[in-house]
Amino acid sequence: MLRTHTCGELSKNDAGKKITLAGWVDSARISGKIGFLDLRDRYGKTQVFLNKDLANEFRNLNKEDILQVEGEVKTRPPQQVKELGTGEIEVSATKIILLKKIPPLPLDLGDEITSSEETRMKFRYLDLRRPEVKDALIIRHKLTMAIRKFMDQENFLEIETPFMAKSTPEGSRDYIVPSRNFPGQFYALPQSPQIYKQLLMVGGMDKYFQIVRCFRDEDLRADRQPEFTQLDIEMSFVEEEDVYTTMEKLMQYIFKEVLNQDIAIPFPRLTYDQVMEKYKSDQPDTREETGLKYSFLWVTEFPMFEFSNEANRYIAMHHPFTSPKMEDMKYIHNDKDKVRSRAYDLVLNGSEIGGGSIRISDEAVQKEVFTAIGLSEKEAEKKFGCLLNALKYAPPHGGLAFGLDRWAMIMAGKNSIRDVIAFPKNKDARCLMMDAPSEVSGEQLDEVGLKLK
Repeated sequence: MLRTHTCGELSKNDAGKKITLAGWVDSARISGKIGFLDLRDRYGKTQVFLNKDLANEFRNLNKEDILQVEGEVKTRPPQQVKELGTGEIEVSATKIILLKKIPPLPLDLGDEITSSEETRMKFRYLDLRRPEVKDALIIRHKLTMAIRKFMDQENFLEIETPFMAKSTPEGSRDYIVPSRNFPGQFYALPQSPQIYKQLLMVGGMDKYFQIVRCFRDEDLRADRQPEFTQLDIEMSFVEEEDVYTTMEKLMQYIFKEVLNQDIAIPFPRLTYDQVMEKYKSDQPDTREETGLKYSFLWVTEFPMFEFSNEANRYIAMHHPFTSPKMEDMKYIHNDKDKVRSRAYDLVLNGSEIGGGSIRISDEAVQKEVFTAIGLSEKEAEKKFGCLLNALKYAPPHGGLAFGLDRWAMIMAGKNSIRDVIAFPKNKDARCLMMDAPSEVSGEQLDEVGLKLK
């Protein structure tokens, strides 16, 4: 074996054991007579002692060289205990094998970030070695594991939905995928699994969740990426109160499990009109007011519609599958600004981390909403015929989706979702590491029946 233990697990209880470690040189302090080095892997660091012969042989080690170390675990005197997870011991090396000599690094991996973001993104596979990047990804891992554990305990089923879907551009721009088998026709990558999860409720799945990749062709900022991850949730036979209660329990469980933080529930609730009047924002940061790195707020009863200057018509503020409040249906065609929806957002520390609604479960109401946003009956049937037909058989249902990247960003104490994504795109939606997007061959374009202008 290349190693018997990791660099983060040895303690004084292992004293006297013959062990083998493998990892990267984090630092080396080698003189003519003896030497010390810190060997690092994902799990931590272990100090290694080199006798005179080994010190002479390995006097030219560089940071990040890859070594295999065989030796004996020895305890350190109390006055020499280091501030490492393995600080009570060191390994007295009997044999060292240089597994790989590393060339000069193209970026600085020191504690202080001196390399440009462009360089870090280009060499992200090296940047991942930074403790702060690794720790953020570990928090994200713990978050997703805790989500799955909670959802399973609450009888939710994790069900995958297709990536190759139908283009229904009612929100952001779709990423489209040409079909080779059907020239001139296209799939779209999903902006969310919205229609699919509603169809799962029609299919009687009752409680669904999915940690799913979503795609939106939109301008980027610190908390946006062209591809991102959602915790997607849908439930049958629920009203708003059922959703709030379940999601508050989820938040309480996650923060205790991942960060050992106690979260008080229920969360405060304000309607959209109330929050805009009080804070002039529908994503207020209420930490100063509440005295709580974690202050939650439900914002409810969003307007059903908003006017789009770009489209020169009213559009759905959330999406057109959100149920309006039935008492406001009388305004849906002639006074749209008065129509409230059964939509809700969950805000944490001034960021919207999740949003959802009670859905339309009546095909007649759904047709009315499509008409209100300017979709003709023919267009609605062409774009959403499957859903309209399925709603004839639908139970009452609702749900929401959490932006997992943003959620992880807050829990990890970061300022950008790029810091909690292993291989993010830059602000121009380009992957500098893989140099994507890139050109494709003429043969590939011919296969899908495309010609560039």
